[in-house]
Amino acid sequence: MALLRVRKSAQLTLPAEVRQALKIGEGDYLEAEVVEGGVLLKPVSVVARRHLAWKKIKRAASTVRDLKRSPDEDGTAEEERIAAEVVGMRRKRRKHA
Repeated sequence: MALLRVRKSAQLTLPAEVRQALKIGEGDYLEAEVVEGGVLLKPVSVVARRHLAWKKIKRAASTVRDLKRSPDEDGTAEEERIAAEVVGMRRKRRKHA
């Protein structure tokens, strides 16, 4: 059993054997849950929401075709226009929630 010590600012250092068993390293995240008799730590993946949102927007934009698209307009301008529409719809939805 590994022993941990609470340090300044409530910091904990996980022993090497625990880090190796959980396959975690510097910068990884753990979820802490208070359970009967102690605390349960679980490794979790944290994904950048902004990156995922843009990925979904680009995927959705790739399926939409504007029949009246200007021939001199590039794909970036179209993506920005779509992103602005998405932001506007989210704001409207938040106001009504």
